[in-house]
Amino acid sequence: MPPEPRTLLQIVNWATAFFKSHDIEQPRAAAEILLAHTLGMSRLDLYIRYDRPLEPKELKAFKEIVQRRIQGEPVAYIVGEKGFWSLDLKVTPDVLIPRPETETLVETALEIIPAELAKKSLNILELGTGSGAVILALATERPGHRFYATDSSDKALAVAQGNARRCGLLGSVTFLQGDWFEAVRHQRRCFDVIVSNPPYISHRDLDALSPEILRYEPRVALDGGPDGLDAIRIIIENAVDYMFPGGWLLFEIGSDQRASVEKLILDSGAYADFGIVKDYNGFDRVVRVRAQKA
Repeated sequence: MPPEPRTLLQIVNWATAFFKSHDIEQPRAAAEILLAHTLGMSRLDLYIRYDRPLEPKELKAFKEIVQRRIQGEPVAYIVGEKGFWSLDLKVTPDVLIPRPETETLVETALEIIPAELAKKSLNILELGTGSGAVILALATERPGHRFYATDSSDKALAVAQGNARRCGLLGSVTFLQGDWFEAVRHQRRCFDVIVSNPPYISHRDLDALSPEILRYEPRVALDGGPDGLDAIRIIIENAVDYMFPGGWLLFEIGSDQRASVEKLILDSGAYADFGIVKDYNGFDRVVRVRAQKA
C-alpha cells in the first residue's frame, strides 16, 4: 500500500489517484476543491503551502469528504457553492447545480437587454429560477432594469434570495413564489424579456441519467414529462400573454428538441423571428423568439 499522505501536495495527489480509480469526473479539480474546502483555504493556497503537514483531525475530515464524493454526492453540494458566470453561488439539494451550458442563455439575453438605459428600463422575468443563477447574472450585467424571478419551491426561492444577498443584489430582483406564470398572473403584458431554463428531460432520458444526478439533484427540476416538453408547452402557450408585443422569449432546450419545439412555436401562431443559439459544445441550446406585434 502507498504510504499515508502527510503534506498538502501529497494528499492532493493521493485523492486524485483515488478518484481516478473510481471513475470520478475531473479527479484533480475535485481533490483540490474538496481539500481547500476542508481546510478553509483557497486552491492556490494548496500549492503555495504545498509542504504544510496535515493534522490528524484534518486528514480524517478530508477522508470523510472523499468518501461522500466516491458515493456520488456532487462536489457542489459537498462544498455548498458553485461558480456561474462571474458569481459564486450557494447551492443545496433543493436546487439544480448551475451548468456551464446555461451561460448561453445569459449571453443570449444580454444581447437583447441594452447595457445603457434608453427611454425606459425593461422588465425581465425568469421562470423557475432555482438558485437564481440566470437572473442574478443578468442583474449583475444590466443594472438599472427591473428583474423578477419565480419558482414553485419555497426552498429554492430561499436559496435564490440568499444568493441575491450574497451578491449584493437583494434589492435588484423581486422573487415570487408560484408555478410558472401563477406568481405573475396579474401582470399581463408587462414583460419585455422572459427567460427560463425549464425541466426538459424526457422520462426515457431521465432514467438514463447518472446516479449522481438522479440521487442528489431535485427531480422536479429535471423531469420534462414523457417527451420532455411539458414545461416548454406551458411556457410557449402562456408567455405571449405576459409580454409586450415584440417582447422576447428565451429558454433552454435539450440538444435533440429543436424540431419539436419549433413546431410548437409555429403551431401557436403567437411568435416570430424563431432562432436557435448553440452552446459552447456546438449543441442546440437556447430558443429565442419574439411575441407577434399587433
